[in-house]
Amino acid sequence: MSLFSNMMGFGRPGPGVRPDEPRKKGMLRLLEILSRDMWSFFRAGFLALVSFIPFMVLVMLAIDTRALIFVLAAGLIGGPLAMPQIVGLADTVLRSLRDEPGYWWVTYRRAWKRNLKACLVPGILCGLLLAMQVFLFFILLETGTSSPSWVATIVGFFITLGLTFYIVPQLALVDLPLLGILKNSLLLFIAYFPRTLGSMLVMGGYWALYLLFYPLSPLVLVVTNFWLPVSITLLILYIPLDKSFHIEENIKKIREDQMRGVVAAQEDAAE
Repeated sequence: MSLFSNMMGFGRPGPGVRPDEPRKKGMLRLLEILSRDMWSFFRAGFLALVSFIPFMVLVMLAIDTRALIFVLAAGLIGGPLAMPQIVGLADTVLRSLRDEPGYWWVTYRRAWKRNLKACLVPGILCGLLLAMQVFLFFILLETGTSSPSWVATIVGFFITLGLTFYIVPQLALVDLPLLGILKNSLLLFIAYFPRTLGSMLVMGGYWALYLLFYPLSPLVLVVTNFWLPVSITLLILYIPLDKSFHIEENIKKIREDQMRGVVAAQEDAAE
C-alpha cells in the first residue's frame, strides 16, 4: 500500500496536545477529543450535511414518486457532491485522533482540494447503493412485503455502511487506485468484523433515532449533523486503520524528516 502522499504541511503551527500527555481510551478518549476539537468537528460536519441535502431531496422525490430516475440522480449527482465534504469531515476527525496540530480551516481546505477528484467515483458508487437501499426500504415499508425482502434490504444497507466506513478514511489517508481501496475495504471489513459491527450499529442507531423522532429530529440534526456518528465510528475503527496503514508510524517519520529539514536550513543560514 502506498501511504500518506497527503501529509504535506504537517508542521504548520496550530492547536494541539502536549507530546507527553497520555492518550486515553474508549469513552474518555472521545470526551478528550471532543473537548479539544468539537468546534472543528461541528464545522466540518455542517459542511458535510449541507452538501448532502441534494442527495436527500432526490431520494425523497424518488420515494414520493416511485420514480427510479430520482434514485439514479441521487447517486450520480448527490453522491459525488457530498463525498468530498464527508471525506473532509473524516480527515478532520482522523487528525484529532492522531493528535495532529494545525488550524482547522487550513488543513480542511488543503485536504478538500487534494481529495476532490478521488472522491467523485466513490461518491457515485456509494451514492447509488445507498439511494437504492433507502428507496427499497420505504417501498417495502409501504407495501408490507414479506420478511426475506426486509432482511436482504437491511443486510445490504449495513454492508454498504460498513464498507463506506473504510472507503472514506482511505480517501483521506492514502493515495491508491479505486480498486485497491475497495479491496482494502473488504479485507478490513472481514478482518475486524467486531469493530465493523460496532461502527455499523452506531451509525444505524443514529439514523434509526432520526427516523423514530421525525419530524422533530431535523432540529437536532442541525447540531449533531454528521460529526457525532462519524467521530464515534472513526474512534472505533482507528485501531484497525492504524495497524493497517501505520498512521502513527508515518506521522512520526514525517515529524522527524521535517525537524531534520528545519535544522539543516538553520545550519545553512548560519554558515
